[in-house]
Amino acid sequence: MEFWKPHKLASPHDGQIFLKMNDTVRTTTEVHGVPVGTEGKVILANGFSWQRYRVLFENGAEVGDLDHRNLEPIGRTAKRLAKLAAKDN
Repeated sequence: MEFWKPHKLASPHDGQIFLKMNDTVRTTTEVHGVPVGTEGKVILANGFSWQRYRVLFENGAEVGDLDHRNLEPIGRTAKRLAKLAAKDN
Protein backbone atom coordinates (compact mmCIF):
# COMPACT_ATOMS: atom_id res chain seq x y z
CA MET A 1 0.00 0.00 0.00
CA GLU A 2 1.32 3.43 -0.93
CA PHE A 3 1.37 6.19 1.70
CA TRP A 4 1.33 9.93 0.98
CA LYS A 5 2.72 12.81 3.00
CA PRO A 6 0.31 15.61 3.83
CA HIS A 7 1.02 18.93 2.13
CA LYS A 8 3.15 21.21 4.32
CA LEU A 9 0.50 23.96 4.21
CA ALA A 10 -2.37 21.67 5.20
CA SER A 11 -3.41 22.12 8.82
CA PRO A 12 -6.71 21.89 10.66
CA HIS A 13 -8.60 24.94 11.88
CA ASP A 14 -10.90 25.37 14.88
CA GLY A 15 -13.21 22.42 15.44
CA GLN A 16 -11.20 19.96 13.36
CA ILE A 17 -8.92 17.20 14.59
CA PHE A 18 -5.25 17.02 13.68
CA LEU A 19 -4.49 13.47 12.64
CA LYS A 20 -1.31 12.14 11.07
CA MET A 21 -0.44 9.06 9.08
CA ASN A 22 -0.85 5.83 11.09
CA ASP A 23 -2.91 7.50 13.84
CA THR A 24 -5.58 5.25 15.30
CA VAL A 25 -9.22 6.30 15.24
CA ARG A 26 -12.72 4.98 15.87
CA THR A 27 -15.94 5.80 14.03
CA THR A 28 -18.55 7.85 15.86
CA THR A 29 -21.21 7.39 13.15
CA GLU A 30 -21.92 4.65 10.63
CA VAL A 31 -20.06 5.45 7.41
CA HIS A 32 -20.36 3.53 4.15
CA GLY A 33 -21.06 0.19 5.84
CA VAL A 34 -18.54 0.65 8.64
CA PRO A 35 -20.40 0.27 11.98
CA VAL A 36 -20.13 2.77 14.81
CA GLY A 37 -17.14 2.01 17.05
CA THR A 38 -15.00 0.32 14.38
CA GLU A 39 -11.32 1.08 14.82
CA GLY A 40 -8.95 1.95 12.01
CA LYS A 41 -5.71 3.58 10.95
CA VAL A 42 -5.26 6.85 9.03
CA ILE A 43 -3.59 6.16 5.68
CA LEU A 44 -4.04 9.61 4.11
CA ALA A 45 -4.42 13.08 5.62
CA ASN A 46 -5.11 15.93 3.21
CA GLY A 47 -6.98 19.16 2.60
CA PHE A 48 -6.37 22.89 3.06
CA SER A 49 -9.58 24.45 4.30
CA TRP A 50 -11.20 21.10 5.18
CA GLN A 51 -8.87 18.58 6.81
CA ARG A 52 -10.03 15.09 5.84
CA TYR A 53 -8.72 11.58 6.16
CA ARG A 54 -8.75 8.20 4.42
CA VAL A 55 -8.93 5.39 6.95
CA LEU A 56 -8.31 1.66 6.65
CA PHE A 57 -10.63 -0.04 9.14
CA GLU A 58 -10.08 -3.33 10.94
CA ASN A 59 -12.96 -4.90 8.98
CA GLY A 60 -11.01 -4.31 5.74
CA ALA A 61 -13.03 -1.32 4.53
CA GLU A 62 -11.16 1.74 3.28
CA VAL A 63 -13.14 4.98 3.46
CA GLY A 64 -12.12 8.50 2.44
CA ASP A 65 -13.38 12.02 3.14
CA LEU A 66 -13.79 11.42 6.88
CA ASP A 67 -13.32 14.20 9.42
CA HIS A 68 -14.08 15.23 13.00
CA ARG A 69 -17.78 14.53 12.40
CA ASN A 70 -17.09 10.83 11.75
CA LEU A 71 -13.95 10.02 13.74
CA GLU A 72 -12.52 10.20 17.22
CA PRO A 73 -8.89 9.60 18.13
CA ILE A 74 -8.04 6.64 20.38
CA GLY A 75 -4.98 5.30 22.18
CA ARG A 76 -1.71 7.17 21.71
CA THR A 77 -3.35 9.47 19.19
CA ALA A 78 -5.87 10.68 21.78
CA LYS A 79 -3.06 11.23 24.31
CA ARG A 80 -1.01 13.22 21.76
CA LEU A 81 -3.98 15.43 20.88
CA ALA A 82 -4.84 16.00 24.56
CA LYS A 83 -1.26 17.06 25.19
CA LEU A 84 -1.37 19.47 22.23
CA ALA A 85 -4.66 20.93 23.44
CA ALA A 86 -3.26 21.47 26.96
CA LYS A 87 -0.17 23.13 25.50
CA ASP A 88 -2.28 25.53 23.40
CA ASN A 89 -4.33 26.65 26.40
